Amino acid sequence: MLKYSKNLVISFSLLILSGCTVIPGSHMDGVDADHNNSTLEQDLSNVNIEVIDSRLISQLNQPQQAHTQPKTRNPMISDGYDYILGVGDVLSIGVWDHPELTIPAAVQRTAEFDGFRIQADGTITYAYAPNLPAAGKTIRQLHDLLVEKLSKVIEKPQVDLKVVAFKSQRSYVTGEVKSPGVLPITELPLTIIDALNLAGGLTEMADWRVVTFTSKGKTENIRLDDFYTKGDISQNRLMRDGDIIHVSRSDNQKVFVLGDVTKAGSMNISRYGLSLAEALSDVGGINEATADASGIFVMRKRDANEEGIIADVYQLHAQNAVALVLADQFKLQPRDIVYVTTAPVARWNRLISQLIPTVQAVYSVSQIKSQGVIF
Repeated sequence: MLKYSKNLVISFSLLILSGCTVIPGSHMDGVDADHNNSTLEQDLSNVNIEVIDSRLISQLNQPQQAHTQPKTRNPMISDGYDYILGVGDVLSIGVWDHPELTIPAAVQRTAEFDGFRIQADGTITYAYAPNLPAAGKTIRQLHDLLVEKLSKVIEKPQVDLKVVAFKSQRSYVTGEVKSPGVLPITELPLTIIDALNLAGGLTEMADWRVVTFTSKGKTENIRLDDFYTKGDISQNRLMRDGDIIHVSRSDNQKVFVLGDVTKAGSMNISRYGLSLAEALSDVGGINEATADASGIFVMRKRDANEEGIIADVYQLHAQNAVALVLADQFKLQPRDIVYVTTAPVARWNRLISQLIPTVQAVYSVSQIKSQGVIF
């Protein structure tokens, strides 16, 4: 029996000595130099690691504050906006005290049907003013031209001119809006925010942060979050003929929380953003009994850069109240990975809990064999 017990102790000791490589649970190991991991070692050397503190929070917020500085006036939306007439627009023209030049209201079927449509050559034909050029002019310019022509036959004509159907110019709203479609350009200025509202607003799956805006073959990103949360009206644009607004889905606006937390998972970043503290709270927090409060990491992929850095890793030492305040100020970005490691003692306890059934089984077998030898 002593022989079997000795073997049992030796086996258990070997398992303990190798525990650092077999301990289960939420833990990240480094690179083993004995293996052929030269490529991985090179990748890890290109990872930037920083501690989350007040200096880092200030550093990360500086570029964002500079980019999103609210502006008092949007130079792209002019107060003197004028609609430019185009082919297909339908006009209503009337002359005061000259009913023969005005279609009686009683016989009008629709304003569009009985109006004056700008023809393919850009002209309209009106009494005493045949082949009058209209396309490319503002309503005021065409009004003055009509007065000039009619003044030759009518003393001081009072002309009433308005557009009753805007058919020449249109813009488009596509993607994750409730009513995607075509919006006409009218005599009232149409902005990106106006267009999104006219399309019914964004859906629940829409990306509230950024939409794409294409105008005259050039596409740019419009930061809706800066407009809605910071009042940055410079993000608004005036819609012109052929402009396209596209709203993407929010599938890529996710962060992932893994490791020793109550319920690991992913979550979407809302239009108001998501902090590290909020992300940890949404998964039920870290496991107080087993998690390592000094081992909370945020991993963030970097775009191509001259330094060759492929990722940033930020570490939070959440062992005091100040760290929790910093966690609330640390804003997560899409595709960030939050990882909470397990404390060394907890990893050791897990190892022991898994080894005990094996040790008991070996001990039972040894007892049976020893009893068999005796008998």
